[in-house]
Amino acid sequence: MTNNVLLDWRKTVKVLKKIAKAAGVLAIAGIGETVYFYNRTMKRNNAKTDRTMKMSGTDWSQYMPLMKERGEFVMAQPHQDVYQTSFDDLKLHATYFPSIKNVDNIKKVVICFHGYTGEGLSNHIAISQYFLNNGYGVLLPDARAHGSSEGEYIGFGCLDRKDAMVWIDWVIKECGEDVQIMLHGTSMGGATVLMTSGLELPSQVKGIVSDCGFTSPKEVFTHVLNDMYHLPAFPAIQGADILNKRLAGYGMDECNAKNEVKKAKVPILFIHGSNDTFVPCKMCHEIYDNCQSPKKKLIIDGAAHAESYYKEMDLYENALTEFAQEIFEAKLSDK
Repeated sequence: MTNNVLLDWRKTVKVLKKIAKAAGVLAIAGIGETVYFYNRTMKRNNAKTDRTMKMSGTDWSQYMPLMKERGEFVMAQPHQDVYQTSFDDLKLHATYFPSIKNVDNIKKVVICFHGYTGEGLSNHIAISQYFLNNGYGVLLPDARAHGSSEGEYIGFGCLDRKDAMVWIDWVIKECGEDVQIMLHGTSMGGATVLMTSGLELPSQVKGIVSDCGFTSPKEVFTHVLNDMYHLPAFPAIQGADILNKRLAGYGMDECNAKNEVKKAKVPILFIHGSNDTFVPCKMCHEIYDNCQSPKKKLIIDGAAHAESYYKEMDLYENALTEFAQEIFEAKLSDK
């Protein structure tokens, strides 16, 4: 165990013992299990991409040639690094690709939010080609505690939705008041955009696309422990919730997508794979049923977690194109 990991472990145990002693919530016997789960999943240095990819149940190797080909196209386009400051003074990073063509005389930008342990460029490099070819500017943020963005604790959408507002404001300032914005998110990014839907969004945000978004970190990790590892969620989830409130500043069910969409005002397109074992498809149905704004749902038959775009690319892109035609305000060309 390295010195940094040992210090993290001791710090977390110390905080948890204080809370448990004061509140009587956790038995001392459960502290080790709680600390192990928390440090493994909620903290930047211990949440590993390869472990997440295995848990997703998706065979990503079959799509690597396509990602490489599309990545070369996307990275050949003009782009720049962008940095903004979060509400809690973290330095956030994104990569911005200005639009390379005008379609329907609309100035439009898509902001894409990636999944757990991912990065903006790596998670959205393939679909970015679709967006660029269809006249979008593309902004690819790294979530807090991911990529080139600062942060020790992962936001799981609960904090990331506040960061999303920072990026929305940046796009409006960069592109002008007449810009039209779509939010797109996958997995944790899908949860982020759904949780953002409950906030007071600027009028420039015209629609939201959530691909395999979950309800809340508490519910998705309860599912993972119960259904994937056949382990009880107690006391790990309850202990992690207590720790996260103290260390990261939010509860693991404090912001729940199925509640936030009840306040949504912009149209939402829900996409999910029927064979998703990491974020079960039933979460999509539950969130959809609670959504109060105009909504559509696309279930990709046979797709595993975050695989929908690659499994049925034409179907996915056609759904995006149709959704865009409905949400964006077309402008008459100047003559």
